[in-house]
Amino acid sequence: MPAISAETLAEEMYQLVAQYAGKKNLKAGDLTKEMISRHGADCTKDDCKHAIRLLIDSGRCVYSYLGGSYIQLPPSPDTTRL
Repeated sequence: MPAISAETLAEEMYQLVAQYAGKKNLKAGDLTKEMISRHGADCTKDDCKHAIRLLIDSGRCVYSYLGGSYIQLPPSPDTTRL
């Protein structure tokens, strides 16, 4: 089987972050472990790092620092204060 693309991993990671939004904070390591568990040898830590970078660079997810680095959905414009 060919290795899974970073874009596919990024989409799966985004879905996972969206699923747990407001329920559980996910670290980069949590996402990496889940993707490796789903895809086995087709997925490496470097692939996951690249996928996370794609999510952050595209603005689909952001890092938040709450006593640790977590990956979350960006705040929606209607919930931010002026």
